[in-house]
Amino acid sequence: MKKTAVIYWSGTGNTEAMANAVAEGMKEAGADVSVMTATEAASLDPSTYDGLAFGCPAMGSEVLEESEFQPMWDDVKGKLSGKSIVLFGSYGWGTGEWMDYWKDDAVASGATLAADPLILNGSPDDAGLTQCKELGKVLA
Repeated sequence: MKKTAVIYWSGTGNTEAMANAVAEGMKEAGADVSVMTATEAASLDPSTYDGLAFGCPAMGSEVLEESEFQPMWDDVKGKLSGKSIVLFGSYGWGTGEWMDYWKDDAVASGATLAADPLILNGSPDDAGLTQCKELGKVLA
């Protein structure tokens, strides 16, 4: 059984809903899943997980959330070399550039993307939640 984690930050609940659906997909695929906020994952040791899912919405001018998620990401990304990860998040404006920057940062850090990042505009509908579950299954 793969040991996986879903780490997220959510301001409005959209990315939290996505995180829970990603975790549900992982569980359906038989993985052991831990779900935690960026603050709870501040001292995360990626080496103890087989796969990691990271979720953060677009903030400001297409950036990751700066007070909790970005510091956690900056701390953990250097430990992701060879790790299988997925990225996801919601946005309400712009074109999704934050995810392109984040994806490039993850790849430059040595992480292996198990699937293309998933972005959803606004609150996830049933189709979006299904996409999240599928993302979780791919990682698991």
